Amino acid sequence: MFSDPDIEYHDDINKHGGRVRSFRHERGNWASYAYAVFHPREEFLEMLEEVMSVARKHGIILNKMEEFHISLSQTVILRHHWINPFVQSIKERLCSVNRFLCVADQLKVYVNKEKTRSFLGLEVVTGHQQLLEIVSEVDKSLQEFNLETFYQNPSFHVSLAWCVGDVTKSFQGACLQELQKVLDEFEDSDLLTRFSAEEICCKCGNKVMSFSLQ
Repeated sequence: MFSDPDIEYHDDINKHGGRVRSFRHERGNWASYAYAVFHPREEFLEMLEEVMSVARKHGIILNKMEEFHISLSQTVILRHHWINPFVQSIKERLCSVNRFLCVADQLKVYVNKEKTRSFLGLEVVTGHQQLLEIVSEVDKSLQEFNLETFYQNPSFHVSLAWCVGDVTKSFQGACLQELQKVLDEFEDSDLLTRFSAEEICCKCGNKVMSFSLQ
């Protein structure tokens, strides 16, 4: 199911836009996290392009995310032989969780712990409680392996785009307000920013394992 954990890996930051890894890659260690899937409509991507265009006018050059999701854990390091039991633990804990509605329509700026990347995201305003309940179960699985649990009082969000460094000051004031106005006035924005949370995934290295909610 997984490639040989003893194959040595050489990282090249030029392959991922100058991003700096939070964890140095080591043989047998897999950077892993859990998340809820968000499959955007084509019109959502058009709306995002317009938001990014306005950001450029304010001197902020953003890179669109390759995929869209809501994080349900921090990125943790799993040993290769932990992966299957860890994923199975999460799957069993969430087997009776029902699908639910999420609305993410408030733009907010986030920065990673290392201050190496900033993210423009859509904060979840509906579905927050259900996401908290899922995180509680994921945290229990993390604790089984003595791994760090999720943030206290999390701001659940869908990251839309990113840039290198901490640029929160650049978004302050009129910039973020203007970006929010672009989103609010986009045709059918109220439909584009709501979705049903139906699938939970665990990504371990370059491997993704998913399972559906009820």
